[in-house]
Amino acid sequence: MRGRVRLVAATAVLGATVLPAQAHAADVTSTGWGSSGSVDVLIDNQHVVTGELARCDADGPTSARTEGGETGDVAVFGLGGTTCGRKDNVTTVQAGGQRFEADVLKRYGGPAIKVRTYSAGCSTTQNGSTGSISIGTVTGFTVPSSIPADYRLTIPGGEAGTALAAVTLNETVTPQPADGSLVTHAVHIELFPQGGPASGDIYLGTAACNPFGKGGAPKPPQS
Repeated sequence: MRGRVRLVAATAVLGATVLPAQAHAADVTSTGWGSSGSVDVLIDNQHVVTGELARCDADGPTSARTEGGETGDVAVFGLGGTTCGRKDNVTTVQAGGQRFEADVLKRYGGPAIKVRTYSAGCSTTQNGSTGSISIGTVTGFTVPSSIPADYRLTIPGGEAGTALAAVTLNETVTPQPADGSLVTHAVHIELFPQGGPASGDIYLGTAACNPFGKGGAPKPPQS
């Protein structure tokens, strides 16, 4: 895929009740955090974990940067950074990186995966959250020019039709029942989703927002 795709990923809203702005500001503090990427995989009995790279938080640190580097024999991250902020109880998060490469599937006959640039962002609203993502040129799989929410594809090549990996773009995770929060991932790579010699997850660009993170969602006034 060439060029850049940018779109609103999702909107998470708490029920159908619009909560009073005054009560929201007085009783609740929005929260959010972001990460440039992360790896948590098990390959040939070797557990490779990076933690959240360049993690920021609305409560601090409000910005972070990673120079990147190799994560075992799994992947290579380039430069990445995040920013988190809160103003007038609106939390915003931006996270991204560049020049990601993963050769882990080549040992199983699969392709190298490359993502030149990627980012994820979110912001809180009075009673919910919105998210967006941006993805630059990729290698190793094909994506449409306009990526819908939770666009999932598989990378074939395993024995008996087993997928080597599942790749989800523009992934949005919301709790059930909905509480207005969301987590947005620009790219999520799951190794051998049907089972196989490797397992685990690689995330590129993560942004999480919660309008009611501290204090919980205020209850609407009683009539």
